Amino acid sequence: MADITLAIDVGGTKIAVGLADPDGALVHTATRPTPHGDAEAVWAVVERLITETTADTAVRGVGIASAGPIQLSTGTVSPLNIRGWREFPIVDRVAALLPGVPVRLGGDGLCMALGEHRHGAGRGAQFLLGMVVSTGVGGGLILDGAPYDGASGNAGHVGHVVVDLNGEPCACGGHGCVEAIASGPQMVRWARDHGWAAPADAGAKELAQAADAGNELAVLAFRRSATALAAMIASVAAVCDLDLAVIGGGVANAGPLLFDPLREALGGYARLDFLRGLSVVPAQLAGDAGLVGAAALVDGRFG
Repeated sequence: MADITLAIDVGGTKIAVGLADPDGALVHTATRPTPHGDAEAVWAVVERLITETTADTAVRGVGIASAGPIQLSTGTVSPLNIRGWREFPIVDRVAALLPGVPVRLGGDGLCMALGEHRHGAGRGAQFLLGMVVSTGVGGGLILDGAPYDGASGNAGHVGHVVVDLNGEPCACGGHGCVEAIASGPQMVRWARDHGWAAPADAGAKELAQAADAGNELAVLAFRRSATALAAMIASVAAVCDLDLAVIGGGVANAGPLLFDPLREALGGYARLDFLRGLSVVPAQLAGDAGLVGAAALVDGRFG
């Protein structure tokens, strides 16, 4: 099985690995929750998944999708939603486990966009923004039909587009970022601060269930998130002349609760003539988009 590629997707909620065939289809996947610990505790989960997945399979290359920021020149990652990893040498660590196998790194948003562009909701789009709305808000760009990573690998990191000049602090050190409003944990925090009574371990899934049941605060939390996302999408689309935005991640699983107010708000922000055809659609590959895109890195020009 020498044509098999190992894909790794590291995020703040879960760590996933997969094996992809020559056509980019996943033939095996495995996931574990991302631990809340130091750098080695997180790495131990990644290492175990790699070791178990490749025990009986030779791979021709490895693609890694990681939450960011990342640094392609050093092969290191510093995910804002994984506190234990700062300038963590993930490329060198993975390469040491699989000697002689090429390892490529990309941002999780870019990999999601690449996966959806090749095999999902973004097929045929030439100018695409792919987004993951979950523990954080990540993004990646396909420009003129090709993935665009930028100088450091962080192009398309749209979670830190500022949408509220007087907004609350963000984990990046700035304030008013879309991630500080629209990510799942921030939606839940806002709802709680405004009186939503829910169990201590409730997250975005429970918030969506409450909204479906008619809870007004939960509905407002989704509308607030959707409006922030719409403002960001309109801004990025104006800069990059986009024709499509594809949104995945746990928050996007709420479906119409997010997409209906988002599309309504987008109509008020994206007013320029060249943005009138801008569409926003749900991802088709669900949680597998990052893995599919990570596998595609092995055949690309990345890191």
